[in-house]
Amino acid sequence: MALAADKGIERKDGVELPFPVAGATTIYGGGLVAVNAAGYLLPGADTAGLIFQGIAIERVANTGANGAKQCVVRRRGLIKCAIAAAAQANVGDHVYLVDDETVGLVADVSNAIFCGVIAGYIDATHVWVDIDPAILQADVAAHIADTSNAHMAAAIGIADAGSFTAQSTVEAALQEIFPKAPVAIADPGDAGAIPVTRSGSVGLTSGGSAETRTLAIPGLAGITLAISHAVDGGGAITIAVASAINQTGNNRIALQDAGDTIVLAAVLVGAVLAWRVVVNDGCTLSTV
Repeated sequence: MALAADKGIERKDGVELPFPVAGATTIYGGGLVAVNAAGYLLPGADTAGLIFQGIAIERVANTGANGAKQCVVRRRGLIKCAIAAAAQANVGDHVYLVDDETVGLVADVSNAIFCGVIAGYIDATHVWVDIDPAILQADVAAHIADTSNAHMAAAIGIADAGSFTAQSTVEAALQEIFPKAPVAIADPGDAGAIPVTRSGSVGLTSGGSAETRTLAIPGLAGITLAISHAVDGGGAITIAVASAINQTGNNRIALQDAGDTIVLAAVLVGAVLAWRVVVNDGCTLSTV
């Protein structure tokens, strides 16, 4: 309900915060801690699904059920941590939980539970870790652990007010758009198959005798393919198309001279994908 009068402000600085401890768990003062998927506090570990929360400022032994006891956690500042091996050059590197007193570089862990950034080098086995980035971006661990999609457009939703796409993420929308953006397509050579999965322009080069190319049905509706006889080596090129390219039923395209060009668009005929001629400049069409 919206306010109708002033109210007292309830706030915390967020530097220290109590967390419910997982059942049958001991948290040691000074230990790095994390929460599990249920939101209960555990000692820091290289365990999938944990999210780093800071450093415990007290020892708490919870011998009861989840949440029977709480532990106060410090969630800001530079923390001195053990590390397997470090050098001055590691300042600025991300570190991840190894256990409740040790951090590691990404190459030294399995699950990449992000817990901060090395802010200062102490010696080969100790560093100062700034834990603020991990607290302020608690979900970064899940992204880093996702080695195939970390920080990719698949994680970004899309709002389509104009009903231009049925996709729900930027990644999916890009996959829909890219095939329809024209690109240069390489000539597959004599008897080769011209690609049919995206829009583009392909310039064919002929030799001294007759050559062929093949063209399958389109990969998806809406793409456009421009085919030209770019270099005339003396022989004609005949393209065998998998289905008719016009209402007449032609399924062969002959390019005899340099400059002969045909532009085809991918359409649906009933529920079947097919090519249709948009422009024909100099090509001979036939049916086999």
